[in-house]
Order: sequence, then C-alpha cells, then structure tokens
Amino acid sequence: MVDMTIAVVVAILAAGAGAAAGFIVRGMRASQRQKDLILEAKDEKLRLQREAEDEARAKRTELTALERRLLQRDEQLDQRADMLEQRDRKLIDREREIERSREELARAHQDQVEALERVSSLSAGEAKTILLEAVREDAERDAVRIARSIERQAREEAQEKAREVILTAMQRIAADHTAEHTVSVIHLPSDEMKGRIIGREGRNIRALEQATGVDLIIDDTPETVVVSGFDPVRREVARLSITKLVSDGRIHPGRIEEVVNKARAEVDLVIRQAGEQAAYEAGVPGLPPEIIKLLGRLKYRTSYGQNVLNHVVETSRLAAIIAAEIGADVQISKMGGLLHDIGKAVDHEVEGPHAAIGAQIAQRHGLPMRVINGIAAHHQEVEYACLEAPIVQIADAISASRPGARGESMDTYIKRLEDLQAIAESFTGVERSFAVQAGREVRILVRPDEIDDLASTRLARDIVRKIEETLTYPGQIKVTVIRETRAVEYAK
Repeated sequence: MVDMTIAVVVAILAAGAGAAAGFIVRGMRASQRQKDLILEAKDEKLRLQREAEDEARAKRTELTALERRLLQRDEQLDQRADMLEQRDRKLIDREREIERSREELARAHQDQVEALERVSSLSAGEAKTILLEAVREDAERDAVRIARSIERQAREEAQEKAREVILTAMQRIAADHTAEHTVSVIHLPSDEMKGRIIGREGRNIRALEQATGVDLIIDDTPETVVVSGFDPVRREVARLSITKLVSDGRIHPGRIEEVVNKARAEVDLVIRQAGEQAAYEAGVPGLPPEIIKLLGRLKYRTSYGQNVLNHVVETSRLAAIIAAEIGADVQISKMGGLLHDIGKAVDHEVEGPHAAIGAQIAQRHGLPMRVINGIAAHHQEVEYACLEAPIVQIADAISASRPGARGESMDTYIKRLEDLQAIAESFTGVERSFAVQAGREVRILVRPDEIDDLASTRLARDIVRKIEETLTYPGQIKVTVIRETRAVEYAK
C-alpha cells in the first residue's frame, strides 16, 4: 500500500517536472520571437529614415534649382523694368519735343495767316468762307461725277446680269398669242339664214339672246352675224350654238334651248380640259377643281389682244426660270405666275381690281401665303412680302411687254405719247420733246444757257420719277436729255 502511494507521488512529480520544462521552453521561444520582431522594427525604422532623408535631399535640390530660376527671373524683370524706364524717359522727351514743334508750327501758321490777311485784305473768316464755297462746288461736281460713274457701272452690271437671266428665260419660252376682241363674228352660208335666225316676229333671236346672255347684231354686212358680249364664255357658247343651229338648219325656240344647253356643256368640258392642260404645261399639279375651272375660263379672255391663258402659262414658265437663276422657290413662283391673273376669270362678276379678286380666290382655297402675295402684288397694289412676289411681277411684265405680245388701240397709243411729251415739257429749261419708238423713249432738248450737264442728269431723273408716278404703261420708258451748244460765225 505504501509502495503504491510512493509510486503515485513519484509519477505526479515526474509529470509536473515535464510540464514545467515545456512551459520554460515555450517561454524561451516567445522571448526569442519578441527579440526578432524588435530587430525587424529597428531595421524598418532605419530604412524609412534613409528614404525620408533621400526624399528630403531631393526636395532641397529641387527647391534650390527653383530658387535659382526665380532669381534669374527677377534679374530679367529688373533689366526689363530698367529698359522700360529708359524708354519712358525717351518718350517723355519726344513728347516735349513734339509739343515744342506744335507751338512753333502754330506760331508760324499764325504769322502766315496774318501775312496773307495783309496781302489779300481779307480776314481769315472771309477767306475760309470763300475757300469752303469753292471746295463745296468742286465737291458737288466730283460727287455727281462719281455718282454718275458708279451708277453707270452698276447699271451696266445689273443690266448685263438681268439681260442674261431674262434672255435665258425668254429663249426657253415661246407661246402663240391669238388676238381676240369683245365680239365674235359668225359667217353664214347665205343671207337667207339671217331671216331664219331672226325668226317670225324675232322670236328666234330673242330666244337665243335670252338663253345665251349676249347680244346678236344682224346688220347689212353680207353673210355675217356678230355676237357681242363682255363675258367671253357666254360669247363662245352663243357662237357655238349658232354654228350648230346653222349647220343643222332647224331653228326654233325649243331647238335653240336644247342646242344652247349642249353647247354650254361642251364649253364647260373645254374649260376644264384647258385648265388641266395649262396646269400640266406650267408644272403646277394638285390645284383645286374650282381653281382649274377658273383657269380654263381664261382661254376665252383677252387683254390688249393677248390671250390670258397663254399669257399666264408663259408667265409661270418665265417666273420658274428666273426663280431658279436667283435661288428663289421655283414651285411657288410657278404657281404665282400661273394664277396671277385668275381674277380676270370673274372680274366682270365681282367688283374690284383683278389682282385683289385673284388673291381672295387663292386665299379662299387655302393656297400658300407667298402665292397669295404674288397674285395680290403683281400690279404693286400691295407691298411685296416675299422674294417670289417681285419675280411674278417681273415675269408678267416680260410676257406682256415683249414685242408682238399685246395690241393697243390707236386712241390710247396717241394719248400716251401726248402725256409723255406734256410731262417732259412741264419742266423748266425744256425746249422741245419727242416721244419715239412707240412711246418707249422720250428725247428732250434743253436750253444750254439754262441747263448745264449736271442739271441735265437731275432733270432726267425728275422726269423719270414723274412718269412713274403719273402714267400706266407696259415695259419701260427711256428718257434721254440732250444738251447741245452751237457756236456760229460767218466769214465775210
């Protein structure tokens, strides 16, 4: 029992000694690890110190170089400041010299003025007035001469360019114009047919006039009946009806009414086809049917002997070419040129100028505003609101005023010539005037002792302005002022 106890005690002591030995070993290892960490920390500290010192040395080097550059910059600025200061001193000295020179010039000028006053017996103010008057006259003459030269050059260039545009347009457009009047003449196969047209107690002619709305003139002219009426469509219906009745031979009130209705339907068909053909030729599709019908009515309308439908188609083509040349809207110009005289289709039914009537029609059918303005302004009754409006006006003038386009009554022609001469002779200094070239030029002879060369130029402009304000005429009128001085002597 005792031996077992001793053995147990010995075992316990042995186990405790082993544990203590292990604890001591672990403690020694931990101490060694701590020493290693301390050494590593010291090495890291030394490394960081060396890096910091290297970086500090680099910064000091950089700062030293920067300081050196700044010192150099300061030295350069100081040198520049010294140079500027020297230049300022020189400028001040120069200004003083200039001021002294000005004072000397002023004194010399004053001495010169006093000397001139003593020599000329005129004060400086009087001499200045005389000099300014002479300079003003010379300046006016030079100004008029320069203005005339500039105007001539501008006119030549503008005329050349306009001539190119207009000639290009006119060369590409050619339309036949048929002269018509407010009456239509129908040839009969015999004079016996006149009695059949009149009928018993005039019932046939009354039926015709009532159905067609025109007047029939049956006089002593052999084999001829004249249809008179302001409405060209009614006149065409009457002409066609009488032609059918004469060819058929059956003429009585019932037959007349039937033939007139058929003729009216045929004319309506022709009107619609003419309107569609005109829109097609002008290249303006998509027009409302009512506009097409009004356009076709212009087939039977004339103006100064010029067929209006042919005129508007030609105007549309001219406007399109001019618009393409100057960069305007070609389609708007086409439409404006085609419809500019649309008011003439109903101007015998609606009060007012045909331009305003046409603009109202276009507005009522929702056409573009630029087209409406082109229609309303083509006689300059309203202001232009777009570039295409004057193009339509120019194309209309070209088509209307070109040679052979229109006819004119002798009374109107003579009246215009007399008005031109009266306007020219109403100005002071005009001796005689002559209207030549069918009223397209006025030549004016002036008195040379009353009108000089510069006054001749002003006189021509004043006469042109009065003609434009007073007269209405196609195309343009040239005004030529002639000043002639003759010296006559006789050898004896």
